Amino acid sequence: MTRPPAGGPRPMVGPARFMGGGGEKAGDFAASTRRLLGLLSRQRGLLVPAVILAVISVGLTVTGPRLLGHATDLVFAGLLSSRLPAGTTKAEAIARLRAEGHGTQADLLASVDVTPGKGMDFTAIGMVLLAVLIVYLVATACAVAQARLVNKALQRMLSDLRSEVQAKITRLPLRYFDRSQRGEVLSRVTNDIDNLGQTLQQSFSQILASVLTIIGVLAMMIWISPLLALIAVVTVPVSILVTARVGKLAQPQFVKQWKTTGQLNGHIEEMYTGHMLVRAFGRQDEAAEIFREHNERLYEASWRAQSISGLMQPAMMFIGNLNYVLVAVVGGLRVASGSLSIGDVQAFIQYSRQFSQPLTQLASMANMAQSGVASAERVFDLLDAAEQEPDPLVPAIPEQTRGRVAFEHVSFRYEPDKPLIDDLSLVAEPGHTVAIVGPTGAGKTTLINLLMRFYEVTGGRITLDGADIAGMSRADLRSSIGMVLQDTWLFGGTIAENIAYGAEGATHEQVVEAARAAHVDRFVRTLPDGYDTVLDDEGVGVSGGEKQLITIARAFLAEPLILVLDEATSSVDTRTEVLIQRAMSRLRHGRTAFVIAHRLSTIRDADTILVMENGAIVEQGDHASLLAADGAYARLYQAQFAQAVAEAG
Repeated sequence: MTRPPAGGPRPMVGPARFMGGGGEKAGDFAASTRRLLGLLSRQRGLLVPAVILAVISVGLTVTGPRLLGHATDLVFAGLLSSRLPAGTTKAEAIARLRAEGHGTQADLLASVDVTPGKGMDFTAIGMVLLAVLIVYLVATACAVAQARLVNKALQRMLSDLRSEVQAKITRLPLRYFDRSQRGEVLSRVTNDIDNLGQTLQQSFSQILASVLTIIGVLAMMIWISPLLALIAVVTVPVSILVTARVGKLAQPQFVKQWKTTGQLNGHIEEMYTGHMLVRAFGRQDEAAEIFREHNERLYEASWRAQSISGLMQPAMMFIGNLNYVLVAVVGGLRVASGSLSIGDVQAFIQYSRQFSQPLTQLASMANMAQSGVASAERVFDLLDAAEQEPDPLVPAIPEQTRGRVAFEHVSFRYEPDKPLIDDLSLVAEPGHTVAIVGPTGAGKTTLINLLMRFYEVTGGRITLDGADIAGMSRADLRSSIGMVLQDTWLFGGTIAENIAYGAEGATHEQVVEAARAAHVDRFVRTLPDGYDTVLDDEGVGVSGGEKQLITIARAFLAEPLILVLDEATSSVDTRTEVLIQRAMSRLRHGRTAFVIAHRLSTIRDADTILVMENGAIVEQGDHASLLAADGAYARLYQAQFAQAVAEAG
């Protein structure tokens, strides 16, 4: 029963609900990131080995350019050696070059380990290249193993998060769903978690590898040349400033993008489920206009988010290229002066590229993280929502289960300053049928919501066989109550499974018996697959009356102590209504029943009829006495009778 209490603020309906709505608290990127890392830390058993493998992989990878630089020096030394006359020493060759005025060549020769006349040492070059091959193969194997561990850890985390969200939903009070758009809640549970998963899947390993690469490459650059390393590091603060600035501008747009996505999903879901009503009232154009407005807002938010965050990577590429040019120029001068070998400069240039590349990747991942954390904020917002009051540690249990229900001076407020029910008292004796009538908004459904503890009373108490239901566990209380709602609910499954939903472990024979009692057995047997006929979650292929009969059969099977019928026959044809009334008479026998109905003809045999207006009982009695009193009930009855006569005429 999902309607809010009568008279209280209700969720917006129609076009207005999508134009504003409750404000969403501003996102905190840092706090959400820390919370996300906290979730990841639960998978440390997988992530710690993954980090170790990543360190090994990156460590081996960054040694590659150094080894290749050594190979370059060997090749260069071989070329120089073949051009120098055999029998001379390196010192003699350098002295001769200086004497001839070739000081730069002499400095270059001084930086190379060369033996004149020796030629190319192919064995040494081959050993170095083999070492490079082995290093890269082992690094690749470690990277593959690390990726598998990270993927497993992330999927476990997402599975735990989905379970946590599902458990949270079961603890949320009904008012949370009354105040929230259904499509918006679904978007948080599905779209946002999926987006978070995709973000982590694509970025976690990349961020880890990039950070480790920066550390490893920086160490190697300092080892080769502290001066060149300083030039390369100068660009890091600039990169950080660019990333922080762009991220600060993009994050609010990503939050807006996913919030608007939820609103659009809510509108689509509402229009799809109510498409017949939309067409019946000729509101297709209005629905399309609302869709267009939502779609336009989503386009604007998405375009702004992607445009702003898209500036990050080009800016980082420019900074990286600038760094590359500076390193090449200064490195060339250092080689010319003999301070570095050609192999050292070649290795450093590769390291410079490796150093700027992870910075660019981190910027790109930061762009992606903006979207993922925006989704995480929305999921955390759901997880942080106020929960219903927990059940008592030692729940109360009625001494006898007879079905006596008493409302003792009950008061209820949906909002603190707006009383809905004030000092209401009534007693439903065991086996009696209590009918509740009144105009829309009188508080009829609120009464049932309080009995089911979908809402908690703010004053007085409700007792079941003398036990205060506030002291009972919700599961125990609700297991005693069977419901047939005004809005029938069927899930995707067979007809037998839908009926058996009322009693776990019910046999096929019990399902058939309940179906016969609800006069649904005959209809089911006309179907090709009988009780194995599969329904979807909307009950497509089954009429409204047939869906009503299936839910009534479900109530039969549950054999509840107390029965709640919320306008159970309002959508059933006349013939079916007669059958249901007979079945309900049997179902109510020996049970306490609360019946909410606008059609007074269906409740004339009730033991007690309560007439409610504005959250208060204005009349109570049986059908005959209330007609004789010529009060509110009599006026309602006469109005319906006159309407029926007019329709018949």
